[in-house]
Amino acid sequence: MRGVSSFRTTFSRTALGALAGLVAAFTALSVAELAAGLVRPAASPVTVVGGAVIDRTPAAVKDFAIRTFGENDKIVLQLGILAVLAVIAIALGSLGLRHRGAAAAGILLFGIVGAAAALSRPDAAGIADALPSMAGAAVGALTLYFLASKAAPSSAPSSADDLSRRGFLVAAGTTAVVAGSAGVLGRFLSGRRGQGAAASRDGLVLPKPASPAPAVPGVQLKVPGISPFTTPNRDFYRVDTALNVPEVDAGTWRLCIRGKGVTRPRTYTLDELLARPLIERDITLTCVSNEVGGPYAGTARWLGVPLADLLNEAGVRPPSQGGTADQLVARSVDGMTLGSPVEDVMDGRDAMLAVGMNGEPLPFGHGFPVRMLVPGLYGYVSACKWITDIELTTFDAYDPYWVKRKWARRAPIKTQARIDTPKPFAGPAAGTVFVAGVAWAQHRGITRVEVRIDDGPWRDADLAPQATADTWRQWSYPWRATAGGHTITVRATDGTGQAQTEQRTPTIPDGASGWHSVFVTVS
Repeated sequence: MRGVSSFRTTFSRTALGALAGLVAAFTALSVAELAAGLVRPAASPVTVVGGAVIDRTPAAVKDFAIRTFGENDKIVLQLGILAVLAVIAIALGSLGLRHRGAAAAGILLFGIVGAAAALSRPDAAGIADALPSMAGAAVGALTLYFLASKAAPSSAPSSADDLSRRGFLVAAGTTAVVAGSAGVLGRFLSGRRGQGAAASRDGLVLPKPASPAPAVPGVQLKVPGISPFTTPNRDFYRVDTALNVPEVDAGTWRLCIRGKGVTRPRTYTLDELLARPLIERDITLTCVSNEVGGPYAGTARWLGVPLADLLNEAGVRPPSQGGTADQLVARSVDGMTLGSPVEDVMDGRDAMLAVGMNGEPLPFGHGFPVRMLVPGLYGYVSACKWITDIELTTFDAYDPYWVKRKWARRAPIKTQARIDTPKPFAGPAAGTVFVAGVAWAQHRGITRVEVRIDDGPWRDADLAPQATADTWRQWSYPWRATAGGHTITVRATDGTGQAQTEQRTPTIPDGASGWHSVFVTVS
């Protein structure tokens, strides 16, 4: 019985040590959250460490995360960071039963890691960004030292030991409540910092375009299950590295144009951009991480300032006209860099600095107050959200964020066709089944879509009118389906007459290719 009692006592103490570690970690994160609310929300330890993890993750792993978790990839990352911290906290709490100083030092070490991550971020605002991590770690270390002393083994009689255990639980509970209050206050303060940005967006009235989008009736086919021609803002895909969406106050936002070949550097306010003649265009965007048949493509009606006009006024000339810069590097407020070919931006296509999306100011998640768009290029080399700086340089002189991670420097969008309906493994009834979907080849347009059933001949699909060469095009094919299993395959031809390649390639380094197909069982 004595052995059983000793085991229970040891197990109980170990549990208390683990709880002490978890409460200390929770306290550290809560205090850090409060400090970040006072200093800068983006300096929160989970945010800066998560950003550092994203920056150091191999491209193939990032691509897997996007394919597997979609827009929830950042939530999964943050939960993973918290899970790892919890395991380490439990270990440090158990260590603290015998070595309180070493356990407390372990928490301080993590504070140093968080501070280093904060200072290494591209958007770091200075030494103050290290304060949340260090303040949280210091308070967390003191908390662990205190709670570990309460939970440490005692030679006192069992009745006194029970009182000691109750004292520990009271102390731990009180600490957790106080820490939770600090964390809530920190969140509140961080939220207040974003109120100015939200108010500036709510109060923004978009001007009417000087050049409205052309009306093209019939672009939306009446086929159930097909993607809408215009993607609603709430459904538009979002793929970026921002753990917390930047909330930029339109009143303080500035855009600088500078660099090689810029003879007249300029800095613009949002009001100055809005006072210029604006263009309105329907443009389809595509993410380079989009697999064949994937969901990361969407069309919106964008309102913006022609980018080529701004570059011309700054004295920039494309390489074909003797310009010295061949790369335009766009920088976001969070430090992201994207590189676009100057020639493409200035070749007459509707490259723009967008301020509106589907009739409203840009949503925060899509780049408010201003983002860049270049039709025909994948987003990672053209669609800079929360843009604040444009630097003219050369491809030889500078590698932007994704190029450093082995993605291609130049990335024109590849021709793709997607089957939206029927869905994979669907079970339609025999008879006429409408196969339908979308095809895109931005800046070239789509002239033909063909459908094949099993190993049969290719048949032309019916095409909706082409809105512009920069949008996707809907298509449909009435299939006389017979009972049994069938594979439906689709391919497209772009405006240059080039048919979509059958060869399957992965998304890395410059976008996926291959024919999309689905298998269905007809009853």
